[in-house]
This record gives sequence, structure tokens and C-alpha cells, in this order.
Amino acid sequence: MKNFTYPLYRLSAASREVKIIYTGFLSFVAIGMLTIGLYQFKRIGVTYDLVVAYYRGGDLGREMAFPKTFVQLLETTHFHAFIMGVTFLVLAHLFVATSLGPRVKCSFIGLAFFSSQGDIAGPWLIRYLSPAFALLQLASWLAMWLGYGAMILLPLYEMWGKEWRQSGGRTVSQRQENDTS
Repeated sequence: MKNFTYPLYRLSAASREVKIIYTGFLSFVAIGMLTIGLYQFKRIGVTYDLVVAYYRGGDLGREMAFPKTFVQLLETTHFHAFIMGVTFLVLAHLFVATSLGPRVKCSFIGLAFFSSQGDIAGPWLIRYLSPAFALLQLASWLAMWLGYGAMILLPLYEMWGKEWRQSGGRTVSQRQENDTS
């Protein structure tokens, strides 16, 4: 974490060990994003009517759903606020250490942050204010996929893809081995 205190620190300059650790973290987050995407697609549904039915109660096509209770929403919000906050913090730090321009960085970080807020608020708004907020929920999911997807994939490219391209398909350690032999 000390490296992030240097204003010009870049992931591409990280040691192999640090890159492996960051790649492991990014892999866990990618798996988490894939599983929530599958949950959204398979359990909730990705249409306005299915999102409304999931939170307000109604026909989900394959089963009837009861309206989500205050306690159910509270439990989900509690867990998501903590896990999304920590995940966002770490991803944003890694993303800031890429060589992208400040506007691109701010755009993706803002997209991830505000879509996470929309994802947390959406169920409450749908359940207690208006079913029209299902559109906010769907937009938040799409924006989260874009924002978090960029915050996962671009640091991976920064750490490994640039190295691969610059070496003509060989890693730095493979080049070093060839240079010493």
C-alpha cells in the first residue's frame, strides 16, 4: 500500500509478486461480479416487470414472489454497503495507478461509485416509493458492469498486457533468461 503514496506510481512498474497479489484480488472480484450478474439474470430478471415483481411482489414467470420486507432489504443493504464499499476502495486505488488520463479515471470511478449507490438505493425506492425506480435499478446494474468491468480489466492489462505486447509475446523473465544464456 505504501506504493500508492507516490504520485507517479503505476501498476506496470509493480514487482511480479505485487502483480500476482493484485491479479488474485481482481480475479475474486471478477468472480463476484459474474455471480451477481448470473443472480440478476436468473433469479431477479433483467426486465422492468421482473425487477418490480421481485421487490414489490408478483409473478416472476416461474414462481410468485412476496414483497421484500423491511428486514430483508435491511439485511441486503447492510451486506452490500460494506462489501461494495471495500471492493470499490481497493479497485479505485488500483485503477488510479493505471496510465489512463485523469478524466477517464474519474469517469469510470464515478460511474462505479454512483451506480453502486443506485444499486443499494434501488430496492428501497422500488419497494416503498414507486415501481418506476426499477429503471434506475436496471440502469445501475448496467453502469456497474461497465464501471467495475473497466476497473478490473484495465488494471490487468496495465500489469500484464503491456508487458506482453512490449516483449513481443515473451514475458520479462523469459527475455532475461534468453539474455543471460
